[in-house]
Amino acid sequence: MALTATMHSFTIQLANMDRGTYTDFELRVAQQPSETAEFMLVRLLAYCLEYGEGIELTEGVAAVDQPAVLVRDLTGRITGWFEVGAPDADRLHRGMKLAGRAALYTHRQIEPLLAQYAGARIHRAEEIPVHAFARDFMADASKRLQRRSKLSVSFTEGQLYLDIDGHSISTAVEVHRLG
Repeated sequence: MALTATMHSFTIQLANMDRGTYTDFELRVAQQPSETAEFMLVRLLAYCLEYGEGIELTEGVAAVDQPAVLVRDLTGRITGWFEVGAPDADRLHRGMKLAGRAALYTHRQIEPLLAQYAGARIHRAEEIPVHAFARDFMADASKRLQRRSKLSVSFTEGQLYLDIDGHSISTAVEVHRLG
């Protein structure tokens, strides 16, 4: 018998001061059986930090030809390609070439991750930001997620403030470049 995804429902209050985005929304996220809570949380945070018109959360690790988060314009053309974790260089190359704007959000150790992409053929690699969340922050936050959670996500000047069902934690989000 095949395992099925676990559905999570989040009520999110978002305040991204750096982008001038302030909104409240509901989001249903399918956590695939092979997906860790940390990976799902990074997908959720990438969605929040990139939030805007046309944004979509894909199936995550089950999305073969799509990134974790993408943005489409009104014509359906992909304009933003946002990967999570440690995708192979070909995915980043394809995403940047297709969308013209790409980013990587990760909870992995940054030095080995950047070394993985060194010398790889990635279209306009120097323009792809790598947003790294601290591992202890991710471990603490991910264990607090429930199937139904209320989140407050605030981001300003590289600092992420996250409240999960009344428990507040924060971290600096380091930004690196592939190139």
